[in-house]
Amino acid sequence: MAFKPADDIQDLQYFGEFGGVNPSISDATTFTFVSAKIMSDTFEGNTEGCHLYARHTTPSNLYLGEALAALEGTETANVFGSGMGAITAVLMQLCGTGDHVVSSRTIYGGTYAFLKNFAPKLNILTSFVDITKLDIVEAAITPQTKVLYCESVSNPLLEVADITGLAALAKKYNLQLVVDNTFSPLSISPNKLGADIVIHSLTKFINGTSDTIGGVVCGTQEMIDSLRSVIDGAAMLFGSTMDSRPASSILKNLRTLHIRMKQHSMNALYLAEKFESDGITTVYPGLESHPSHEIYKQMMNVEYGFGGMMTIDAGSLESANALMELMQKENLGYLAVSLGFYKTLFSAPGSSTSSEIPEDEQKEMGLGEGLIRFSIGLDNDIERTYQQMKACMKTVGVLS
Repeated sequence: MAFKPADDIQDLQYFGEFGGVNPSISDATTFTFVSAKIMSDTFEGNTEGCHLYARHTTPSNLYLGEALAALEGTETANVFGSGMGAITAVLMQLCGTGDHVVSSRTIYGGTYAFLKNFAPKLNILTSFVDITKLDIVEAAITPQTKVLYCESVSNPLLEVADITGLAALAKKYNLQLVVDNTFSPLSISPNKLGADIVIHSLTKFINGTSDTIGGVVCGTQEMIDSLRSVIDGAAMLFGSTMDSRPASSILKNLRTLHIRMKQHSMNALYLAEKFESDGITTVYPGLESHPSHEIYKQMMNVEYGFGGMMTIDAGSLESANALMELMQKENLGYLAVSLGFYKTLFSAPGSSTSSEIPEDEQKEMGLGEGLIRFSIGLDNDIERTYQQMKACMKTVGVLS
């Protein structure tokens, strides 16, 4: 694929007001005007480059939004105080009472809980389907459907969405295709494949240091303007604003994303191939055994690999917990939720990040209690890491 998102980021240039190589952090919640007319024009959204109040925009947030729009190849972007702030704002902006969403069955537990438990209070209903089967997706679409929702690579089962195929369905039925690309920044570019809106939890790979919460919605200028509307914009009225300080921090970390994603992907592929050859049930899009391996290859920006997320099946929750505790003791990573950190993070999603999903539904979608989700870190000597992990697996009986 010719699209080179990292190059767009590389070409962005921002100077601080005193010539600093990083933009100054906007240390203000409100902004002054030379005239009352400019203030009123700004409030109505008719003044370019002026800021009114930090819940609307700040220079720091706009810098970050511009960089993230370049990352995803969209017209513009709006940053939020969290990934869930971004997700809920988009869904509420696109849907009203009586509308319907078709969503992947395997998505982040918080998104699932919002669609399954909260949105029905507003008479917005969701059909959860196997997103990898386009005929099933199409069969779930009704005259009330407004949104197709998926994750490029699903949390936690690592199902891969055929974004090109879903985009064709969205166009056919005049729907908005919303793609959460948190697991695969740079590796997959949903907008270039036909997605209308791209979402990220900035907390994860994009920030990369597990010290800041954030989210972003990347899309058309029209969509972002609607989110920011002081009259009926969900970004404005829900108040899930990002503070200028974390925005500035994420912008700086974003500059190394292309380097980090290559290392995450290289390490994950190495471990996945080793574990699979050892006879461990391993799921990773870079493995030929992955059901959607070829689809991922068709969509991916090759130089960034297949991403840093993988799963193994330890057989039981007891074995999974024993293995994770031992790996943490041996300094191979941390027993923690989230992803994208420099150290490997691992968790049993059925009892953590996907615990909002009822057990019967977890079983139906193939989320076993022994499943361990790995966010593979930036280890320099990945062979040493593999040998140490293998020893831990033998110690707890996951590997004979």
